[in-house]
Amino acid sequence: MTRWSIQPTRRRAVWLALVVAAALMLGLFWHQNDSARPRAAPAPPAGLHFLGPVPVMNPAGDDRTVRRRQLAGQVRLTQHTYCSYFQHTRYPHTSRPAAQHPDQLYPNQPVRESNPMRVDGGDSDPDVLVQTAQSRVYLAAGETVELSLRAVDAHGAALPLVITRALAQGMAAQGARPAPRVTLAFSQDDGEHWRATFAPQASALAGFHGTIRSEVRFSVNGRAGVVLFDVIYSPELPAMWTGTPREAISPDALEFTLPLDVRLPGRYVVSGRIDDALGRPFALATFNEPLGQGTQSVALRVHGKLLHDADPGPPLPLVLRDVEGYLLRENADPDRLLLARREGAVLVSRTLSLASVPDHEWQSEERSRYLAEYAKDRAAARERLAAFDPAATLPPLACSEPGLVQ
Repeated sequence: MTRWSIQPTRRRAVWLALVVAAALMLGLFWHQNDSARPRAAPAPPAGLHFLGPVPVMNPAGDDRTVRRRQLAGQVRLTQHTYCSYFQHTRYPHTSRPAAQHPDQLYPNQPVRESNPMRVDGGDSDPDVLVQTAQSRVYLAAGETVELSLRAVDAHGAALPLVITRALAQGMAAQGARPAPRVTLAFSQDDGEHWRATFAPQASALAGFHGTIRSEVRFSVNGRAGVVLFDVIYSPELPAMWTGTPREAISPDALEFTLPLDVRLPGRYVVSGRIDDALGRPFALATFNEPLGQGTQSVALRVHGKLLHDADPGPPLPLVLRDVEGYLLRENADPDRLLLARREGAVLVSRTLSLASVPDHEWQSEERSRYLAEYAKDRAAARERLAAFDPAATLPPLACSEPGLVQ
């Protein structure tokens, strides 16, 4: 009984061993045949499209092409960096072409907007457009702002508008005592526009420093709406313009000097617009320096090279206009005390020829230092490319000349 029960188990073990051995031999056979077969080339990366069969690349040659492109790219980048900085710093930051600052050329133009009527609850009515205007955003002590609004339909036809309430209030900091409210007197002058003149210094807000918000509530065709006007007000003049502006030719610029009686010492930032004789904006001149207390001078300069580089040159005489400025208050809110602005023409130059105006490229320690570093980067990139490929054509060093390695 025992003998016959053990024998089938042995036969099953032998049979299992034979099956495993056969499986191993079959797997080895297929592995050898699979290794002997050439494998298909991988699909090209997404986005690459080849015309015709894929060429067989020489790995060494392909790596060399990639390396050359990398080195050529470094040459182009260092050339672009050097020339961009070189061109942008040809003139000092205090004397820039007007075209570089189009948003600062007419600081006294009214701010005009047209928006769908804002109704109570936060919604808006797209069928009613409210056109608003304010003469300025920044107000120095003694200055006023003109506010106006009207309503029109989608076709521009005027709609009847009635102002129900208009209040101005200073936006006090969180936790501070609320600023007083002032009623604004709007009147209708032409049957469409409602206008008001707001003079903070003649109101309960005379001593407030910061943003003053005017909330004007109105109704159009029986629907209530609201519009907001914001101005930033300085209640104190840190300095007063005094004396007569004068003109001079400095070693590198045509200079407009404005006397200033400084009451509060500190860093003053002043800007003025320079027009040519035809009234076209030519330059933006700025002053950014600390001033002590007492009689000081603010110099607004038009760099000589900026005048000589213009093609064609600006028709002379030049006109300084629309001068504005402020005392910078660091780590304070608001961060400035405004000067009274000088609107319109401030000084007309007596210089009628550029012959006496120097034509020197602007230099400074910072500019020289940066150009030297960028020149080192450029030279190193050119040397690496020349060492790798002596036949490579390098771009000219002069920034005005075209021609870059490909």
